[in-house]
Amino acid sequence: MPLRVTDAATAARKFVQRGQAAGADYAEGVRGAGDEWQRQTVAAEENYNAGVQQAITRGAFARGVQDAGAQRYQQKASTIGAQRFPQGIAAAGPDWSEGTRPYLDTIAALSLPPRRPKGDPGNYARVAAVGEALRRRKVGG
Repeated sequence: MPLRVTDAATAARKFVQRGQAAGADYAEGVRGAGDEWQRQTVAAEENYNAGVQQAITRGAFARGVQDAGAQRYQQKASTIGAQRFPQGIAAAGPDWSEGTRPYLDTIAALSLPPRRPKGDPGNYARVAAVGEALRRRKVGG
């Protein structure tokens, strides 16, 4: 006996309707769940690594980009993305500040070699000093 399956248009309509109405349920579900999320996510590291390696082996990243296509990217980014971008930036401000502060402090603490005339290869020493300090800040050492 064949399985009875809802058609894609009906399923999509239901998905959108139910999803749009579920904001409060979503908020309630994540409230207080941070410790469990963190514990389970850390415990899943081996599975994550294996899954990423499998995706690399089968070329999933490039295939996914090809399947989505340039038109879809452009359409979604210029409509939905453009609408959400300002709100996302505003919400990210405090986290961005906190994440950026250590790197700005690292740059502020540097004593760079003296500036050389324009085009002088010695100016690259200044760039290298900044790059090396920022890399040490990021990965340690």
